[in-house]
Amino acid sequence: MHHPPSHRTRTLILASVLHGFTHVYQVALLPLYLLIQRDFKLAGIGQATFLVTLLMMAYFLPSYPLGALADRVSRKKLLTVGLLINAAGFIGLAFAPNYFTALLCVAIAGFGGSFYHPAATAMVVRLYPVGTGRALGIIGMGASVGFFLGPIYCGWRAETAGWRAPVLELGLLGIAGAIAFAFLAREETAREAASRNGHRLTTLFPSAALWCLFIGAALAFSMRDFAGSGMGSLSSLFLQRAHGMDLKSTGFALSATFIGALISNPLFGGLSDRGRFGWGCVLLFMAATIITLFPHLPRTVLIPTFVVYGFFFMATFPVVEAALMESVPDEVRGRVFGFFITIGGLIGNLSHWLVGKWVHRLGPAADSASSFHRAYAVLACMVLLAMLGLACLKAIRRREGLAPHAASTADAQPSPAQGS
Repeated sequence: MHHPPSHRTRTLILASVLHGFTHVYQVALLPLYLLIQRDFKLAGIGQATFLVTLLMMAYFLPSYPLGALADRVSRKKLLTVGLLINAAGFIGLAFAPNYFTALLCVAIAGFGGSFYHPAATAMVVRLYPVGTGRALGIIGMGASVGFFLGPIYCGWRAETAGWRAPVLELGLLGIAGAIAFAFLAREETAREAASRNGHRLTTLFPSAALWCLFIGAALAFSMRDFAGSGMGSLSSLFLQRAHGMDLKSTGFALSATFIGALISNPLFGGLSDRGRFGWGCVLLFMAATIITLFPHLPRTVLIPTFVVYGFFFMATFPVVEAALMESVPDEVRGRVFGFFITIGGLIGNLSHWLVGKWVHRLGPAADSASSFHRAYAVLACMVLLAMLGLACLKAIRRREGLAPHAASTADAQPSPAQGS
């Protein structure tokens, strides 16, 4: 399989842009919780944070069937349709007259977002069988830009125009992005599609042991995802309650998490091509250490600390995704990734709702930074537990008989453990 370099590069960049849209929608509401609570006259902040929890549940629930589609139909078309639906949900949210309608709109937006990862990850790994970690790191740069722009833009615009204005504007930009991707991204050739369809496996894993290792990995990384999502929502409330920050400052602080990731994603993604397990453990340990220290630090260094935290934490994603994709043949990657994020994502993204409920129970104590120490310590422990997931993926690859880069060859061959 031969891809012209210009086509591969253009598709990689466009997929990175779509990654940015996917994640800007996931974090756009983080600095807007208190405004949304007042607008809809909600009884508690937990109802406002539940909007993000519902969005993420709708994002992860359809991941496996969409992964199955990504193994069978045009990945380019899936990505285009997904962004259109995602953006349409945000446009609807901007005009929602009540909380029930808002819930419906974020569910639609989340469903649209679920199209991205199974299709895009499988597509990029097929395009870049060598240097997979670096390619996924470049894709991760798009996510970093989206994560950065979402809170800072929404916090800035909401300060003067209300929370609905930035939500509408981001929705309209997403429609434009989907149209551009449809016209400019490279579609698979007939030969590539035939190769993929000619070697489809009927099962993801041929043994109970492999299934147990895979589910163990997904559960372990759900701890990381819970901590990452919880860090966003918890810090939003921590900065506004314990440190008295306004919306603009809170949005900027949360966005700072993703500045360092622009460098660390391709850097550590490339370094991990020579050792996924070791680099993954280093990144997880550093992120956990910073989370533990965060609520103990003075306000003056919190924004730089977000930058350092994001530098290490966000780089775990391309490293883990490359390790996962290397553990299985090409023809099942969409389904494997879809199943993986369904398990991990649903558990991980309960954090937005649970964090909101926990802060609500604190009552007046939430105005004290010391009240948050235990919550941040719990999140740090969850990040450390994710190291078990790396061990599970390493064991899967060894049992499948796949060398680190053998799983990424152009035309995927059945592994010895699976047969044809």
